[in-house]
Amino acid sequence: MTVDSVGEIDITTDSFLGAGGVIALLVVVGLALVMRNRLGRITRVGKVALASVITILVLIGSGASVNAHFDYFRTLGDVLGLPPSDEVELAALLARTDRPDRGVVTTIELPGKESGFTGRPAMVWVPPAWFARPRPTLPVLMLLHGTPGTPQDWLDGGQAGATADEYAAAHGGTAPILVMPDVNGTIDGDTECVDGPDGRVETYLTADVPRFVQDVFHAAAPGRTWAVAGLSEGGSCSLMLALRHPDLFGTFGDYAGLAGPRAGDTNADTDSAVAQLFGGSRQAFLAHEPAALLAGRRYPGLGGWFEVGDADPEPSAAAETIVPAARRAGIATCEVVVPGAGHTFVLFSQAFSDSLPWIAGRLGAGPAVPSCP
Repeated sequence: MTVDSVGEIDITTDSFLGAGGVIALLVVVGLALVMRNRLGRITRVGKVALASVITILVLIGSGASVNAHFDYFRTLGDVLGLPPSDEVELAALLARTDRPDRGVVTTIELPGKESGFTGRPAMVWVPPAWFARPRPTLPVLMLLHGTPGTPQDWLDGGQAGATADEYAAAHGGTAPILVMPDVNGTIDGDTECVDGPDGRVETYLTADVPRFVQDVFHAAAPGRTWAVAGLSEGGSCSLMLALRHPDLFGTFGDYAGLAGPRAGDTNADTDSAVAQLFGGSRQAFLAHEPAALLAGRRYPGLGGWFEVGDADPEPSAAAETIVPAARRAGIATCEVVVPGAGHTFVLFSQAFSDSLPWIAGRLGAGPAVPSCP
């Protein structure tokens, strides 16, 4: 069994979880037997070792329960932080001349030449059609993660690569290029994608990322053939970026985002955002607040997809306010509310799967989907 095959073991199945319980029990029993002395009693060292193992197994079990709820890790590779099994180095990707059966992932250093922002490595998925010669000019869908989080979240819990592979297979190998940049700098950062105290992230996403992706991947120029979508923090980022830069993004996807840039987890706490993200300037805050932007202008030609779970109160409340405002501002708007869904990767991965045909159609990477589901 190779490292890749181990990494692809599905840890969400009942058989895996059941086998894990049996193995854990055998480990405890085996350790208890090994640690007995000649009188049949467990030694003091054995008791300490046994207690340690039981504690570790309890923590693992608790983690498995949490993962079962959030559906973040799907495979052992996700847990161990292994790269996708189909990932290749950028140089090898650019040199490849044969057309693969499915999309290919690469990890790249994406420099912040204009912004000065130092992001973690970004990830890019290219569809089979990208490997044609001459190289086609394909549209781009930029996917933004949340906090805590990493760009790879979109490939792990978000299942973006698998979903895009299915779409490409049904459309002659064509799909948008998926670009997954870093938005926070650290696992627990929370920049809200603005030019703030933790870096000029808005400039990074609107200047550095598009320029690099165009130059390296021969992608289409920003505008009608670029979209931005995200989960949680990334969802509100996508909404804000599309409203502030409709010349760069023709479509956006907001999957369980709040009403706008927030320093916490509630829509109502705008004071913290003003203080922590905008240096105390309410004017700067309002220049990034979707409700204010939607009230101040119209957005002909812009399209937006909103998806939330009805068991996720704050994002649901945000959608109830933002969606009607988006429609009044002339945005072609789709809204999906998933019954029983919370703020988990179950919802995020479903939202991406639900919206990809509509987004790709608007980008010209597939047949147009004229109406919302």
